[in-house]
Amino acid sequence: MTSLRSADVRWSAEDRAELLAGIEKGADRLDHLIGNLLDMSRLQTGTVVPLLRETDLDEVVPMALAGVPEHSVELDIPETLPMVAVDRGLLERAVANVVENAVKYSPAGRPVLVSASALGDRVEIRVADRGPGVPDEAKERIFEPFRRHGDTPRGAGVGLGLAVARGFAEALGGTVEAEDTPGGGLTMVITLRAVPGPAPAVSVALD
Repeated sequence: MTSLRSADVRWSAEDRAELLAGIEKGADRLDHLIGNLLDMSRLQTGTVVPLLRETDLDEVVPMALAGVPEHSVELDIPETLPMVAVDRGLLERAVANVVENAVKYSPAGRPVLVSASALGDRVEIRVADRGPGVPDEAKERIFEPFRRHGDTPRGAGVGLGLAVARGFAEALGGTVEAEDTPGGGLTMVITLRAVPGPAPAVSVALD
């Protein structure tokens, strides 16, 4: 910003655009960091009070992808999934943090797969990347605040995103766990309780 204000430097349109893009990216990163810090403070003080509503995942999950580059994610959320009782804002933030973390660690040209499926009385959202993965002994530690594993990609933040995601999921009665992606990488599994469907109709035979 100081460079742009300097009267001693003549900037070309391309240089000015590049500087402005860098400023915008840095501002977005700072906004995300402040948001995670505030969210972690709310979780630690017990002031997160979810407003639960019956929700379709295909209405919420796509909204969580707004912060990642285009074509960095493949989405597979069937419209036939059971509804879940969640706070839409908390779920969107949890999914966004998990997806943004996966995108940062994924190699170029290998999009993250975000999929969902129903398993009995649960619904799972799976975020699978093709990055370096995390060894079993470190899979729980990556959910601790300010904890990161291995080589950190540029702009990866301070290690709060996964802690906030797990805290919000637990506030919704769900879980977030890490497991290996088959073939290499890391998969984050967000599990939520499904809303029970209507009881099947019972036919009664009349004499």
